[in-house]
Amino acid sequence: MSALPEESEYVVIGGGTSGNVVAARLAEAGREVLVLEAGPDFGPEGSAAWPADIVDATRLGHSHDWGYDSGDSYPWVVGFERARAIGGCSDFNGCTQTWGHRRDYDSWAESGLTGWSTDDVLPLFEEGTRRMRVHTYSAADLTPWQRAWYEAAPAAGMPCLADLNNVDESAGFAPESVNIQDGVRVNTAFAYLDPVRALPNLRIVADALVDRVIVTKGRATGVVVRHQGSAATVRAGTIVLAAGAYNSPTVLLRSGIGPYAQLAALDIPLVRHLPGVGENLHDQPFLLMSWSGSDEMTAAMERARAAGWCPDEQAMGKAASSFDIEAFDLHFLPYSPSHLSERKRWSVGVSALQPRSRGFVRLRSPDPEAKPVIDHRFLADPEGIDIAVLAEGAAILRDLAADSRLAPLVGTEIHPGPETFDRDALVAHLYRNPDNYWHPVGTCRMGTSDDPLAVVDEQARVHGIEGLRVVDCSIMPRIPRATTAMPAVVVGEKVSRLLLGQR
Repeated sequence: MSALPEESEYVVIGGGTSGNVVAARLAEAGREVLVLEAGPDFGPEGSAAWPADIVDATRLGHSHDWGYDSGDSYPWVVGFERARAIGGCSDFNGCTQTWGHRRDYDSWAESGLTGWSTDDVLPLFEEGTRRMRVHTYSAADLTPWQRAWYEAAPAAGMPCLADLNNVDESAGFAPESVNIQDGVRVNTAFAYLDPVRALPNLRIVADALVDRVIVTKGRATGVVVRHQGSAATVRAGTIVLAAGAYNSPTVLLRSGIGPYAQLAALDIPLVRHLPGVGENLHDQPFLLMSWSGSDEMTAAMERARAAGWCPDEQAMGKAASSFDIEAFDLHFLPYSPSHLSERKRWSVGVSALQPRSRGFVRLRSPDPEAKPVIDHRFLADPEGIDIAVLAEGAAILRDLAADSRLAPLVGTEIHPGPETFDRDALVAHLYRNPDNYWHPVGTCRMGTSDDPLAVVDEQARVHGIEGLRVVDCSIMPRIPRATTAMPAVVVGEKVSRLLLGQR
């Protein structure tokens, strides 16, 4: 186990998706870097210490979870799985690597965030794709379940595409681009940290939970860390907070950076009043629909499993609802369970990609081990657009499932079931059963100085605090039309260049 040093030129809080990118880029440039990871470090790729579920790319990872959920915010508990381990949520994801649409990043730039337009970040998407060893399935690679939906998609106006990541395309169904190599989920620890692990200027300290940032006369000068059963202080020249959309705001709040009223209620001394810390939380609302399947589909999938590679996810559709006139705002995700005991439940998920609803993350206690209050307020936008978009997506899937080519293969709908075929009944079901796409963003929102909820500027610098940057999905002002794994890598690539004086 690595010892905790007394100081470092750069301290990166969180060895997750974005944090590992920043740490690696700084270390490559010769900077002295300390990575503080709250969970374990299992070592380089290939080490026997890596849990099987994290490296297994056929399904989602689940071990070493922070244990976050919605609490009593909804009629049932919604899990907000986040990996507490080196690699962060790149350990857990479904390996789908999507970029979104040109309007996503151009809209950030148009709001005053110079340097974040699509043309600015496209080279970083290309570099992240290379480093994460991303490749794109061909149609011939798809499992029978995935192939059936892919081939039926044109009937719903979604043409068959070669891949998902043309940022100027608005709709279509395509094989996924995935960060998988030889059946292994390639996380950012493998892709970014492993090439620099041997450098003397990089140190990774695991099981090091950061309590707070120390701010002296308006400048971040160090961090307080819980490590090996005691608290210690590490001095830093520059601090990079990369703890994710749930944990980055809580570190700031424990540091006295955030809304004064919340801090006062917990007797946390105010360092900087920033009302936006923990606000603007949003994720893409999700509905998993299931069908009974058929003997033909079951037999075809069993043959595919017997032949070898048969992951849960392989293809994805993107479509526009009546509320999106410029691009697309729906994802469709065919999902076939790897476990044979579950094979009679065949699913397709639908997600509304541009949610209007906003929630928050707040502290329950100054104790860094206390779980925060996380309330996405799913489907709570006053206009009801989020639920209308999700209902439109469900209707598109039902139309597809009824197509003469697909209906004999997918069978009858199990969930949410025939009792929700009436739109009002479906809407009621959605309100009673909110779910998430595991893409939380926005809680340390990037914005200009005249934005009352902005936490960081266009260079990811915390407003009013020198030497402190936030580098993860929490800085996204609005979520892109994408799964957020590759955008998180791009945030790391972008800010590491800013730290090194590059553009």
